[in-house]
Amino acid sequence: MTRGFLLKIYAVAVKGLRGYKAMSVFSRCVRYALMGLFFTAFSTPPLPAQNLPFPQMSSEGTMSIPSPPADPVIPFIDLTIRNPQSGQEVAFSLQLLLLITVLSLAPSIIILMTSFLRISIVLDFIKRALSLQQVPPNQVLLGISFFLTLFIMWPTFQEIYDNSFKPLADGQISVEEAYRGAETPLRIFMFKQMWGRESAENNIRLFMSMRGLEPPHSLQDVPTYVLIPAFILNELTVAFKIGILLFIPFIVIDMVVASALMSMGMIMLPPVMISMPFKLILFILVDGWGLLTNQIVNSFM
Repeated sequence: MTRGFLLKIYAVAVKGLRGYKAMSVFSRCVRYALMGLFFTAFSTPPLPAQNLPFPQMSSEGTMSIPSPPADPVIPFIDLTIRNPQSGQEVAFSLQLLLLITVLSLAPSIIILMTSFLRISIVLDFIKRALSLQQVPPNQVLLGISFFLTLFIMWPTFQEIYDNSFKPLADGQISVEEAYRGAETPLRIFMFKQMWGRESAENNIRLFMSMRGLEPPHSLQDVPTYVLIPAFILNELTVAFKIGILLFIPFIVIDMVVASALMSMGMIMLPPVMISMPFKLILFILVDGWGLLTNQIVNSFM
């Protein structure tokens, strides 16, 4: 029935086009299109309803709903808070709180109670003496100061680990004993840096007098809260003395360059721009980084 209906449509269309007086190009194109449509519709057999294989590198479609992903595994953390059963548990809780407080102050302890303070100040002085603005960056100087501090303080840190941290982790000593074991090596280190220096001993006497304490006769007579500020003032004094010695040769170069520019009438030319290459040449020729590192390390020995 469908074929007969299409044949009738085709015959009517062809007859109408033939009856047109002047067959134009448009009518011919319509006629040829109808002929192609007719032969295409009835000459090609329909494809059988079956599952044909997909082309290579393609995947089969599916109508099924994908299963949801598995739930992520999140560890469960249980923090139980209860009333203490004895005075020992209360003391342990206070000791644990004190330990957490000390750990929160660890950056300040590393900066002020070790060799980090002197090294960082000296490296900043050498950077300013060379008239360098951005090279090396401050992060690099702080990194150098940190690793030099580890190198210098390694025996002290090793003693703290052996006498304080490891026995505490093994349950052999209490938190108070661990604190005493970590405090003693740091006290000895700070006192050695001030021993034999009149200015450092005056700093200790100054803080002892401000607290109303008697002048000390040995390290045992100096409390830790007095020893730390005295050590900080001593480190600042030593670092500034080293900075003055570092500035002297580079100031001479600045003065020579400025005098030469003034004698040549080059007043508008900045002397720092001309003197900085000469400073760098001098610093490299004398192996400045090696000498500076050697003297800094030897100042703590």
